[in-house]
Amino acid sequence: MPLHRIVHRSLVCLTFATLGACGDKDSPEQQVRTVIEQMEQAAEDRDVGGLKAHLSDDYRDANGMGAEEAARYARGYFIANQSIHLLTRIEELIFPTDDEARAQVLVGMMGRDAADEWDLAGELRTFKIALRREDGEWKVTFLEVMRK
Repeated sequence: MPLHRIVHRSLVCLTFATLGACGDKDSPEQQVRTVIEQMEQAAEDRDVGGLKAHLSDDYRDANGMGAEEAARYARGYFIANQSIHLLTRIEELIFPTDDEARAQVLVGMMGRDAADEWDLAGELRTFKIALRREDGEWKVTFLEVMRK
């Protein structure tokens, strides 16, 4: 095959691959993915306020904790773990209605204990998350943490 055809086909494939990776930034799916990324970053930054900003006033977790209790729990977790690194993978994302989303997110967590700088703690968990669009922003209304 001539070199110019190989280059042309490669450019065509690259163009389609790039377009496929782009997606609509304003789509509900991309908005929810962005919220999950922002929550991941807030957790890694140990930013309780950043996490709480994504919780609905109606938030309740599987244990009945509201937004304030969840923020206190996160604060305690951040005190106990001075270094937090997360790897997330959205395994499922569905939209039962236009203003409601359900996500299942696999999270690998690595933290460093505050008392011992050599003591690393790693966990793999699945988070089931419900989100609702409130005043144009996606907010977490429910969260359930499951061991993997």
